[in-house]
Amino acid sequence: MSLQAGFVGLPNVGKSTLFNALLSRQVAEAANYPFCTIEPNVGVVEVPDERLPNLAEIVHSSKLVPAAVEFVDIAGLVEGAHKGEGLGNQFLTHIREVNAIIFVLRNFSDPNVTKAGSTTPADDLHILETELQLADLNVLEKQKEPKGNVTKEEKIRWSAVQKIRLLLEDGQNAREADLTEDEEKEIKSFSLLTKKPAIVVLNSDEETVAENKQVANYLTISLCAKLEEQMNGLDVSERKELLEAYGINEPGLSTLIKTAYALLGLITFLTAGEKEVRAWPIRDGFKAPEAAGTIHTDFEKGFVKAKVVTYDEFVSHNGWKGSQEAGKVRLEGKEYIVREGDVIEFMVNT
Repeated sequence: MSLQAGFVGLPNVGKSTLFNALLSRQVAEAANYPFCTIEPNVGVVEVPDERLPNLAEIVHSSKLVPAAVEFVDIAGLVEGAHKGEGLGNQFLTHIREVNAIIFVLRNFSDPNVTKAGSTTPADDLHILETELQLADLNVLEKQKEPKGNVTKEEKIRWSAVQKIRLLLEDGQNAREADLTEDEEKEIKSFSLLTKKPAIVVLNSDEETVAENKQVANYLTISLCAKLEEQMNGLDVSERKELLEAYGINEPGLSTLIKTAYALLGLITFLTAGEKEVRAWPIRDGFKAPEAAGTIHTDFEKGFVKAKVVTYDEFVSHNGWKGSQEAGKVRLEGKEYIVREGDVIEFMVNT
């Protein structure tokens, strides 16, 4: 399942450093000048999941396969991007192609790194949001009010366009529009930038990274990209010691990865056997046959039933046999909606 979260920010806020730390290797060019990243870099990152080793111990498997999420490092935006300033048209296209946005805001002091219009995190966010809002307005202004023999779909689309335009003109985002289900469907093809789910990452100094801050009404994660990069190559005890020195409980990247995973609307079901223990990412709301189809397309076609037990019950009863004997394993059919942490064994006709 290819779903991408894109880093969006002004130039020189640490997006590429953050991206490199995520991948634990130098992929994006981190340079002290705007537009060093022109083509977006894409990296696939494992989602931390402490459940997998526990399952592996129970079923005696040595192969663990975690879920993954794709991150995209997009070049820095500048004021006027919606008009093409600073290669803006190209960068806006890259943002349009991702499923969720991670606003990276500068919250560090470094005289050796040029500030490109950066003032405060809140002001930087305002610049970014304004550019995306204006780009969305450009899209909606191309929509003309339907005349004459108007179809139901055209009426619904125009209603949605009017609602969103009012918000954008007021400096708000399309995701805040109160749309009906039909209106949501009609404007999906517009790929509006401010309709995408978004969070904020504050790239902070080591001394301030532990401070809890929120920018605007966004879920905000504070981390230090340089510190995260320093942790690459350290063993577990060394990482723990380094984090404790700065009053941090968990690596910021772990928090970011798990948050981005949820932001993309993903949940995880688990499979546990001697061959492998695996976390499978699916869209929240998937029914059992759709979940089976992520393993193999033939599984969705040949789906019969699903043996399901919660992760906690599976662990507490030491596997499939104990869970079955305790009456904790359920047989679910085609209408079952898979839940986060379900341990599943599919029964299919092949």
